Amino acid sequence: MIQFTLKCDQDHRFDSWFKSAAAFDALAQAGHISCAVCGSSQVTKGMMAPRVSTGKTSLEVAPEAKDNAPVPMLSEPDGEIEKAIKALRKKVEASSDYVGADFVKEARAMHTGEKPERSIYGEARLDQAKELAEEGVQLMALPFRPKRSTQ
Repeated sequence: MIQFTLKCDQDHRFDSWFKSAAAFDALAQAGHISCAVCGSSQVTKGMMAPRVSTGKTSLEVAPEAKDNAPVPMLSEPDGEIEKAIKALRKKVEASSDYVGADFVKEARAMHTGEKPERSIYGEARLDQAKELAEEGVQLMALPFRPKRSTQ
């Protein structure tokens, strides 16, 4: 596994793990990598510094640690944008039905009156989303990827 610092065309930076550098290249070329902040698919590797291991393990001490006991810090607290995206995800998941790859079919059926209207979310290619918008279907891109269900 390899961790890359990524950057989108809007200059958002985020980290992600990949099986290999070749796996990143294949996913990026196929358009399967998107910005964790804005959803842009124009993502490239950002500047990175290699991690060098000295063989010793050390733990950072969290400010709230008692008796100066080492407490591992996994990451920095979320920024305001990440908090807003998490809140939006929670609201969408609580108030909408996930229809997955059937999003285009379901949205079109509701628009034509074949099915009753309800709040849905799912997945669609950009060209499919453009067709729906041209037909007058109200939709919006979400700034996160749906959680995959194994059911």
